[in-house]
Amino acid sequence: MATRRQPLIPGWLIPGVSAATLVVAVALAAFLALWWNAPQGDWVAVWQDSYLWHVVRFSFWQAFLSALLSVVPAIFLARALYRRCFPGRLALLRLCAMTLILPVLVAVFGILSVYGRQGWLASLWQSLGLEWTFSPYGLQGILLAHVFFNLPMASRLLLQALENIPGEQRQLAAQLGMRGWHFFRFVEWPWLRRQIPPVAALIFMLCFASFATVLSLGGGPQATTIELAIYQALSYDYDPARAAMLALIQMVCCLGLVLLSQRLSKAIAPGTTTLLQGWRDPDDRLHSRICDTVLIVLALLLLLPPLLAVIVDGVNRQLPEVLAQPVLWQALWTSLRIALAAGVLCVVLTMMLLWSSRELRARQKMLAGQALEMSGMLILAMPGIVAGNGLLFTAQQHHRPATIC
Repeated sequence: MATRRQPLIPGWLIPGVSAATLVVAVALAAFLALWWNAPQGDWVAVWQDSYLWHVVRFSFWQAFLSALLSVVPAIFLARALYRRCFPGRLALLRLCAMTLILPVLVAVFGILSVYGRQGWLASLWQSLGLEWTFSPYGLQGILLAHVFFNLPMASRLLLQALENIPGEQRQLAAQLGMRGWHFFRFVEWPWLRRQIPPVAALIFMLCFASFATVLSLGGGPQATTIELAIYQALSYDYDPARAAMLALIQMVCCLGLVLLSQRLSKAIAPGTTTLLQGWRDPDDRLHSRICDTVLIVLALLLLLPPLLAVIVDGVNRQLPEVLAQPVLWQALWTSLRIALAAGVLCVVLTMMLLWSSRELRARQKMLAGQALEMSGMLILAMPGIVAGNGLLFTAQQHHRPATIC
């Protein structure tokens, strides 16, 4: 029996359990509300719909290609950034971080301004007497946008793994004469391979649940993801059964991928070692410096033109008129209020989860601590439009429509 000296739930466990319960309850309530509002007689027809499985296959395919095209080049770019110290390196790393907070539609406009039929490259090709045949719509446009967003993020995360390599290992490898492939295989790869599965899984989930990018660059029903199909089912067809089925498929796939990535990735126990920031191989050769320079220049050519295109197109004669519109400042104030409230709530819930998870891990309860941390990943698996419509259905069942409006 629990006594006053031995409470039923320890105090350090209450914050994490409360936060995890809140997150899971909101997601579960939204999904069940959508599921219960779906017609019960249409499940077989929805399950046998060929278009539904086409959407699922395309979602997997584009997410796999996006993760592959983001992670593989990021390995070489991270190695180049670690080995080279050059003016503007810190600015480039900050630019890589900026893609995480850049609005999707802003980046899409920049990509269209550079790679579109009337874009910068098309004009350059035309001036050279060549025909620009690349179309930023369809699968290739989706992949281009996803790589633009996720390659910098993957590079920064893999760069952190390289920076954690103890200096003693690099110095010992240099004394033993390890160069090139052998140095990468025995020194760098053991650290990179622990970071690659969670990074690839994160990028896969972000691309698997992509909405604004596919909506802008999809180009038609042949390039539709599950998230966009859910939006179409609820906004145009009003087919809750199809939306619920698609949401269930997406949640199962994403949660399964999270479990798999957590199983494959194993953290290295930290020790008392010396970290060599920007370590340089004493046997550095010319071809290595050339390859690293080419990789860094290509990364700049991927990131800078769309951002510059947005600035160039945005600074025009109509800018003073746009700034004078009250609706702009009202929208800005609304966005700031929502962002501030959501940011504070997210930070508080995250601290609650991490506090309890840390205490569980300190008591050698690794699985319980990992489960608490994974509850915070639920939002990556839960489609946003399903959460919104599910909460709306829940509110309609308890309040009058006029009150909700």
